[in-house]
Amino acid sequence: MLVKDVFVNYEYHKNKKDITIVFLHGWGQNIEMMRPLAEFYDKYFNTLIVDLPGFGKSEEPKDAFSTLDYVEFIHELLMKLEINKVILVGHSFGGRISLLYASMYPVYKLICLASPYCPESTKITFKTKVYKKIKKIKCLRFLSDYMRKKNGSTDYNNASEIMKGVLVKAVNTNLEEDVKNIKCPTLLVWGDLDTAVPIKRAYELKNLIKDAGVVVFNGATHYAYLERINELVVVLDNFLEVDRK
Repeated sequence: MLVKDVFVNYEYHKNKKDITIVFLHGWGQNIEMMRPLAEFYDKYFNTLIVDLPGFGKSEEPKDAFSTLDYVEFIHELLMKLEINKVILVGHSFGGRISLLYASMYPVYKLICLASPYCPESTKITFKTKVYKKIKKIKCLRFLSDYMRKKNGSTDYNNASEIMKGVLVKAVNTNLEEDVKNIKCPTLLVWGDLDTAVPIKRAYELKNLIKDAGVVVFNGATHYAYLERINELVVVLDNFLEVDRK
């Protein structure tokens, strides 16, 4: 299907239920990373798993999407599929999109898995200072490019030029004021060993969102939702009022 002139790959399991759970994966991931969780809920809800533009089998956007662009993309996809009542489940990058979406459009319930909402401040290293100085010297720019590739994040270095633009926009987006507009019940799930999005962000979000709770899995990382999937399903069943009897 084309959405905003971009081909999108998705899996939609429709079983005549009123509510659809929409699963949005993290950066550099795809449908496969969310399917293990989605499969627990195929019998109880409609489920939609999306390859976000630029990932999996979906096309890259023509220009670097902002977080807002991804929100509008998902909203248009839902409208085309005639999906009205949604529960959003987003991991990391997908969680960032879910947070902004829920601040703008009606959402029945929101589940954020290690989801960033603001830029992470980082200390300027000596290498970074050298890189910035070298970059200003015309004859040494080739060296600055080498240093950027050598020391840049894996996500950034592995991305195409368009997706690098997407990543830069995403990590510099601050949703602090936006998330205050979220009105739906919200569950924030984190691993206490998460080094990508520190656990303190969960508690900050809890204080910013009117109706939010935090669940922490001790000894789990940024991928706590997969590492503790069985325990998570017990928590989600309670939150989503699923009776497996």
